[in-house]
Amino acid sequence: MRSGHRLGHLLGHRLGRRFGWLWGAYGTSALGTWLAFGAFPLIAIQVLHAGPAEVAALSSVGAAVGAAVAVPLGPWVEFRRKRQVLIATDLVRFAALLTIPTAFTLGALSFLQLLLVSVVVAAADITFRAASGAYLKTLLPAEDLLVANARLESTAWTTTIIGPPLGGVAIGLLGPVATVVADAVSYLLSALGIRMIGGHEQRPERPIGGHEQRPEHREASRVRAGDLLHGWRYVLADAALRPLFFNTVFFNGLVMAAQPLLAVLMLGQLGFTPWQYGLAFAAPSIGGLLGSRLARPLVTRFGQHRVLVVTGALRAIWPVGLAFLGPGTGGLFLVMGVEFGLIFCCGVFNPVSATYRLERTASDRVTRTLTAWSVTTKTTTALLTAVWGVLGSLLGPRTAVGLAGVLLLATPLLLPRRAAALPSEPEPTPNRA
Repeated sequence: MRSGHRLGHLLGHRLGRRFGWLWGAYGTSALGTWLAFGAFPLIAIQVLHAGPAEVAALSSVGAAVGAAVAVPLGPWVEFRRKRQVLIATDLVRFAALLTIPTAFTLGALSFLQLLLVSVVVAAADITFRAASGAYLKTLLPAEDLLVANARLESTAWTTTIIGPPLGGVAIGLLGPVATVVADAVSYLLSALGIRMIGGHEQRPERPIGGHEQRPEHREASRVRAGDLLHGWRYVLADAALRPLFFNTVFFNGLVMAAQPLLAVLMLGQLGFTPWQYGLAFAAPSIGGLLGSRLARPLVTRFGQHRVLVVTGALRAIWPVGLAFLGPGTGGLFLVMGVEFGLIFCCGVFNPVSATYRLERTASDRVTRTLTAWSVTTKTTTALLTAVWGVLGSLLGPRTAVGLAGVLLLATPLLLPRRAAALPSEPEPTPNRA
């Protein structure tokens, strides 16, 4: 009864009209992203007749270069009004994506354009995520952050479930370029939703000598060379953020590095059909939806640090099971079971981790810290994916997938070992309606 009461409290907890607009904007753009899932590689293959090397470069190089472009944007955004940045990055993604159907219609679409658009979108994604984390911290009081992050996580998994199947139907009927149009429009709708949040957001000022910046010193808000590395310095200097940072980077990198090899194993050697492969990963996303719903009740009962460590450890035990994947119905159910367990644990862990990170980061450091976090995760994932591609060629896809699973078993050693006291800072005034 008590757990049911807590779950009801989570579902009924009101976070205000302004968070509602932010939540709706996030859901709209997330749905557009999943509708267009896989559209770029399909356009490269079907329209531009690109080879395997070009398709791989589209995914890895685009993400890596986009991450590099985002590095100076983090400190620049830190001292800007975050709502304006969110709207701007949405409009940048809208405009960039819209160039693809325009060029396609004119018969001028090229692989270079696809690559440049992927770089722009990747950089804007990182910047948007960093700015939205900082904005969320000012929009809500600290006690509501976990509820908000759980709702965003729940929305992410919901769009993961429904987006790819709908996108697959749209691609089948209208072609991959149509889903790119839908993705572009979703960013325009997101920008309109964020604009509807309204309210006055004060411009953050760079502290000078421990005091707020005076108007005559506003030129100091320009990006300095030292600011580019400040996010990393801040994370590595914090005894609680540092282990969580390394855990997240290596866990995400190893999980994602094994995905292409798993596709080769399932669609090639084991003979699964494309719809079976899609089902194997879409259906278990329900676990993420359930996990995100349980995040706050579990933290209320067991405490934030315990839930963070336990779910962080549990999510690492599942992927090694993929090394035993076989053909047929049994193999399909094995993949679905492994993915369900992994995604359920991630569904609990992710909002707790995001809240823990926001709570431990000073308000005037959030954007730079989140940018450093995202840039490192994306570049590490690109590097590990390339390494695992070589290992897959040398050892075979099954052995390489199993090796990633074994290494993942060590990642819980990087989790924070004990609960740490929150750093003291003046509590920001929430921008709530």
